[in-house]
This record gives sequence, structure tokens and C-alpha cells, in this order.
Amino acid sequence: MQEKRHNGFVLLDVYSLNSFDTREEIAYYELNQLNGFGSDKAYYCFVNTFKYYKERVILDKYTISEGTGKREIYNWLQYFREDFLKKEFEQSGFIVKELYGDVRGGSLKQNLAEIVIVAGK
Repeated sequence: MQEKRHNGFVLLDVYSLNSFDTREEIAYYELNQLNGFGSDKAYYCFVNTFKYYKERVILDKYTISEGTGKREIYNWLQYFREDFLKKEFEQSGFIVKELYGDVRGGSLKQNLAEIVIVAGK
């Protein structure tokens, strides 16, 4: 008798709704933000955070101005409930093995910033 083989597992960490609730819409600017991460030249970084409640999505928009020009970076972040995340995986044909509160396997608690799902096919 041949043993059934798994196609593997996926481990994915996402932001929780608790983390969404802690985020605020903000606007600020900073000279050479993140120690010059945005450019090797001197620049101003204008940061705008937008919160989309219905979709549970955050947009962090970074506008980097170097004097001769500007560029924009859009960082979209989606936030999840445990039951919604599990349902999404199961509807896609995955078997959910476990939900954790962090990638080290910590317990899932209501106040954690992330949810980790382990699923396989």
C-alpha cells in the first residue's frame, strides 16, 4: 500500500484586527527618514496613513522629495479576523493545521498584532 503524500505546508503571518484598531490616520514629514532608507541623497519624506474601515486596509503613502523630483511609494496592508482567514484557506482547498499568535508558535490571543496560519493540501 502506497502512503499518501502531502503536497507541503504553508506558513503565513498576517496582521490581526487588533493591530488594525491600534493604527491611526497620521501625516508627518521627516528629513532622511529611516536613516536615509529612501535615497542615498538628502531628502524629505512625507508620510500619510489612510485607514479604510470597511475593507480593513491601511495605506501608508510615502512621498520622497529630493529637490529635483519626487516619487511615491504605496504600502497597502490588509488586516484579518481568524475565522475569515481560516475560511479563505479552506475555500481554496487547504486544510488548516493550526493558528498561532506568532511565527514561533505562540498561543493565539485576542490582543496580538498578528495571526499565523499553518495549512497544507
